[in-house]
Amino acid sequence: MISITYRLLICLLLLLTLRPAAAGDVKLVIDTRLATLTVLEEGAVIQQFDNIAIGRFGTTRYKKMGDNRTPLGIFRIGWITQETRYHRFMGIDYPDMQTASRALFDDTIDFSLWERVRRDVDAGKTPSQKTPLGGYLGIHGIGEGDIEVHREFNWTNGCVALTNEQIDRLAEWVTVGTEVEIR
Repeated sequence: MISITYRLLICLLLLLTLRPAAAGDVKLVIDTRLATLTVLEEGAVIQQFDNIAIGRFGTTRYKKMGDNRTPLGIFRIGWITQETRYHRFMGIDYPDMQTASRALFDDTIDFSLWERVRRDVDAGKTPSQKTPLGGYLGIHGIGEGDIEVHREFNWTNGCVALTNEQIDRLAEWVTVGTEVEIR
C-alpha cells in the first residue's frame, strides 16, 4: 500500500513531466470521436484524414496490456518502420511519464518499472514496450487487411489505423519526435 506522502510525491512528479509543444513543429491531432487525424504546422491545418480506426474497445486514459483500447494523451513518434504487415508503422513513445506515474500511483506498476521508464524518457529513448501498460502502439496502415472492415469498425488492438494511401501521405510530414495528441 502506498502512503499519502508517497502518492503526493508521485503527483508532483507527474506534473513535472508535462511537455509543452515546440513552436513551429508539425503536430498530429487524433480526434477519436470524429475519427479524424489532423496534421498541423504552426497551428494551421495542412491535411486532415477522415475515417480512421482506433482500438476495438474505444479509448482510455489508463491503458493496460491487452485491453484493445487506444490511450488518450500527448505522445511523440518514437520510431518509424517502413515495411510491416500494416504497410507502414509510426510507433509512439507509450508508455510515457504521465501514464507511468498514474500506474505507479495506482499500484499497477512498481517503482523499479517507473524508474526504468523515467530513465528511458530522460535519455530520449522510447520506453520498454513490454510492460503491464502495453506497448507497440502507433499509427499504421491496413496492410493487406479488408478496407470494408476498416471503413465500418474500430478494429485495432489500441493503435490508430489509416488506409495505406493515407499513411503514405502522412509520412510526408512525420519524423521521429513529431508530437501526437490523441483525444
